[in-house]
Amino acid sequence: MNKKALCIGINDYPGTQNDLSGCVNDATDWAAELTTRGFTVQTLLNSAATKAAMIAAIGGMIDAAAKGDSLIFTYSGHGTWVPDKDGDEPDGRDEALCPYDLAAKGALLDDEIHGLFARRAAGVRIVLISDSCHSGSVTRGSEEDLDPGVPRIRFMPPEAWMPKDQLPAARVGATPVRGGLTRAGGDLLLAGCQDTEYSYDTSFNSRPNGAFTFYALKALREGKPTTYENWFAKIRAYLPSTRLPQSPQIFGSKTARRFKIFQ
Repeated sequence: MNKKALCIGINDYPGTQNDLSGCVNDATDWAAELTTRGFTVQTLLNSAATKAAMIAAIGGMIDAAAKGDSLIFTYSGHGTWVPDKDGDEPDGRDEALCPYDLAAKGALLDDEIHGLFARRAAGVRIVLISDSCHSGSVTRGSEEDLDPGVPRIRFMPPEAWMPKDQLPAARVGATPVRGGLTRAGGDLLLAGCQDTEYSYDTSFNSRPNGAFTFYALKALREGKPTTYENWFAKIRAYLPSTRLPQSPQIFGSKTARRFKIFQ
C-alpha cells in the first residue's frame, strides 16, 4: 500500500489585491504531519501552484495509484464561485479553488476536480482537506491561541478576478461560495466551514495560519483521535468560536467517516 499526499498553499494572488498570510504555513504544517505518518508528500506553494500544475499533480497521483493506496489532498487558499453552465448546481454556481494564476487562467472548478477524482482505480482511498471558503451558527469555542486583531476571510469575490463581461448579470448580495466541494468526489471531504460562512486566515502565537488548519492539527496531536469522525468531533470543540464564526464540516459515508485517520 502506497501513501501519498499533495499539500497546496497559496498566499499570493497576483492581479487581485486579495493576498493571504497563512496558507503556505498551512501546507507546510500538513506536509510535516503527513510525513511523520508515512506519506510521501509533494507540495505546491504560491507561484508553483498554477492551475495547470494543480491539475497535473492531482491527476498524476490518482493515475499512478492502485487498489489499497491512500491519497490525501490538502488545499489552503481562497475559494470562489463561477456561474454554473451545465445545470448541475441547485444554486446556479460552480464552486472552485483559486490557483496562483487565477486572474489569468481561471479557477479550478468542482466539476474539474470531480473529473480528476473519477479517474481513480477501484480501492483507492481519497481524502480532501480544504481550508478555504465553502462556507452556521456561532457557539463559543476556545480562543486562547488566537492572536489579537481581525482575521481575514478566505473567499475571493468573482469581481476581484473575473473579467467584467463574464460576471453574471445579477448577483444575490455578497454571499459566500455555497456548497463547497461536496460534488468533487473522493471518500471524504473535511472543510473549514458551512456554506453560509467564511473560513478565516488569521494568526496564532504570532504565526499566520488558517483557523481550521491550526485547530485540526491541534486536535489531531493533542486529542489523539483514531477515526475521522472522532477527529472531527474534537475539531468542533474549538470551532466555531466568538471571533471565528466558522463551523467545520465533514462529508462522506458512514463507513468513510469511520476510516482510521491517514491509513
